[in-house]
Amino acid sequence: MPPSRSSHWIALHWPPEALANGDDPPSADDSRRVAFSPEALGWWALTFTPRVAWVDEALLLETSASLRLWGGPRALLARLRQDEPSGGALQLASAPTGLTALARLRLRRAGRALPACCPADLPLDTLSAARPHLPLLTRLGLRTWGELHALPRAPLVRRFGAGLRAALDIAWGQAPERHPWLTAPERFQQSLELPAHVDTAPALLWAARRLLAALRLWLRARQQGVLAVELGWTLDLKRLNGRELPPEQSLVVRTAEPTQSIEHLTRLLAERLAHTPMLAPATWLRLRAVETQPWESPSASLLQGAQRDGEPLHVFVERVAARLGPDSLRQPHAHADHRPEQQQTWQPAQPRAVAPPPSPDWPDALAPTWLLREPRPLAVRAGQPCHDGTPLRLLTRPRRIEAGWWSGALPGHAGQAAARDYFIAQGARRQLLWVYRERPSSAHAATAPPRWFLQGLYA
Repeated sequence: MPPSRSSHWIALHWPPEALANGDDPPSADDSRRVAFSPEALGWWALTFTPRVAWVDEALLLETSASLRLWGGPRALLARLRQDEPSGGALQLASAPTGLTALARLRLRRAGRALPACCPADLPLDTLSAARPHLPLLTRLGLRTWGELHALPRAPLVRRFGAGLRAALDIAWGQAPERHPWLTAPERFQQSLELPAHVDTAPALLWAARRLLAALRLWLRARQQGVLAVELGWTLDLKRLNGRELPPEQSLVVRTAEPTQSIEHLTRLLAERLAHTPMLAPATWLRLRAVETQPWESPSASLLQGAQRDGEPLHVFVERVAARLGPDSLRQPHAHADHRPEQQQTWQPAQPRAVAPPPSPDWPDALAPTWLLREPRPLAVRAGQPCHDGTPLRLLTRPRRIEAGWWSGALPGHAGQAAARDYFIAQGARRQLLWVYRERPSSAHAATAPPRWFLQGLYA
């Protein structure tokens, strides 16, 4: 029985220089090429299909469930060549079964011609299960998969074991093909040993290229965006000039929004490393994803010219804060408070998304466009507030707030208790002002005349 035509397998192979095995240090031969571990290459393949497995020297992909998504076999093969991450000479082959795809790949790597009939005319040396028995099979005159498949089943199993017969059954579609499928771990953490002691920030960042590139593949496989990463390095010395040193150093970089841009993370790490003194040379490097969120791809607009050019504002804020320090750049932070002067404060810029401002108690149409830094006391004449020596005309009914009585009891709450009546007033020059009158229940004495203050201006 021939293999099912609905199955589609792809075998991938990378040259040794494109693979980083275990903790091998990164090569400095080509600064543009990054060597990936087999695990990271498996994460990259998971973006094309959920069924990925390393078999011998090749990475096998079962793509029958995702062929329609990628536009068919030819489009998928072209996409694999285009998105190949390591920049190495990727070789690939496809077939209805994984074993056949692996055999075709081995022939292609060896520069041998592909047979016209697969799998019957495939050479036996391309079948992994037959390789331990090749000397005996050759003496028996067996050269191809078809000749071996034609032998009686029971004697073949008794002489060569059940594994060889099972491989032939898979190749002819008489048994399902099973492999230990790869899965991306829930958390990303990788480390590598540095090729030499590193004592400068640029050299440390260059060595972290492989880890950052692997992080990008992991994020794509898990459909996640990173919010915070930690870069740590192990120190070579335990004591320097008689002073005890910690076993390692680390720094954490945060972003305002989930990102998969390794270029942005690299710039942030470069700025932070430039301001982080290295206590001693580093021997090991570690990268860990501290916080992630589900990734949402940016949506494209159907309107021409609707997409903005340049980088988002939060990217600029993060880069400037990393270069000049968080205290040198401030941004507004909203607070859920009824007192206008407490609804927004300016704090050092932090790479976290700013929460939307709370909805005020008054309608948006009545809110002033500008608040004074401090409410300005107004003179009172015959019970009427005055501005620039002229009585104000109150245009609205009072809008009352009573808040802040909890400020002295709860930690993290500032300001004083407020009991006020707010009005929109008109001055002598027809300007609109936002004023309020203190109520007797406030800190002002109940027997004293009410005080008036100017707090906002309208454009």
